[in-house]
Amino acid sequence: MRFLRSGPRRLHTQEMGGPRAKTVGLRSGEIADRNIRVILEAIRRHGPLTRTELGRHSGLTGPGITNILRRLADEKLITSNRRNGLGGGATATEFALRPEGAFSVGVKLRKTRGEIVLVDLSGQVHERAYFDVEPAEKVQLVHAAVRDMVDRRAGMPVIGLGIATNDWTEEESDAIAAMSTIARPYVENECTAGLLAERTIGSALPEGGLAMIIIDDDVQAGFLIRGIPYSGVHGRAGSIGEMLTGPDNVRLNTVVGFGSLRARIGEEDFVRLLKGEEFACPLLSQWIREAAGHLLDPIIAMAGFFAPSTVMIGGDLPQGVIEALIHQLSIERRDTSTRPIITPWISPMRPASFSGGGVALGAALLPFLNTLLLPPASA
Repeated sequence: MRFLRSGPRRLHTQEMGGPRAKTVGLRSGEIADRNIRVILEAIRRHGPLTRTELGRHSGLTGPGITNILRRLADEKLITSNRRNGLGGGATATEFALRPEGAFSVGVKLRKTRGEIVLVDLSGQVHERAYFDVEPAEKVQLVHAAVRDMVDRRAGMPVIGLGIATNDWTEEESDAIAAMSTIARPYVENECTAGLLAERTIGSALPEGGLAMIIIDDDVQAGFLIRGIPYSGVHGRAGSIGEMLTGPDNVRLNTVVGFGSLRARIGEEDFVRLLKGEEFACPLLSQWIREAAGHLLDPIIAMAGFFAPSTVMIGGDLPQGVIEALIHQLSIERRDTSTRPIITPWISPMRPASFSGGGVALGAALLPFLNTLLLPPASA
């Protein structure tokens, strides 16, 4: 984008416990860049807005807002219309987001399967596809999936690529950047991507922190504290799948991960579940009861240490299965046969707002958050 003077910047999740760098001022180009992001974010969240309303949302002066609006219009990121006044009063020009002004590609990458989406600036998904992954060829397979999706939408202003995965290296980013006509990808772990989707375009976030649990081949968690993703030292925060849980003291991954679900209900029904089918199955109900009994332990730990306002549970399981799991968790917390006391308080739980936990969607938002919209630390 021509107006982006300071260039794209990688999102940095908050690392606590170490010394903080000295605060430095922003250069003039960075100030202009941030002000543009402030105005575009206000229009995206609250628009359509008049210049006066933008001034209240941003705190910027009238001439500054006018210059920014002119540049955003030149970039075809916003549109303008006349708003009629109440009771036939004076009209005013209002400005709205133009979603088709920019597109982004997001990839959710697991060991054996991948999901790819194309989204516009409003976060609307225009295309979604799935592909198989071979670990030794994942860079080539991601590149091929991205190339095919972009080629099918020739002429669209695709500004970047985001990848959500827990197993990616800088060398792989270099390799895919060398192969692709799109800029170097932005990469985050899966839970952080899901949290960014919730924060940016999901339902209104409550006050306080937010926790996200993703159930897949393994079980992981992510945390949003004051709007900023928290990853911990070396990105190790949220590795709840390695916890020893339940009265039998077994690893969470071995009870709640997809391996245990596949073994319990069989390969055929497992494939049906991942396709989004919902069906009655006694074996599935048994898995839900056992999974809830073990998943409650890390949720209690989160409530004790972080006290998030909400714990969201997401993944590729159908919505009905996740809702049944949450219902069973509410039963387990009151069962004193396995725990000596009733759990006094845990955070309210609900399903993630988006399919797959919003992981691929959050990956697609990474280029926007690094170039056009306000990153988490600034919002």
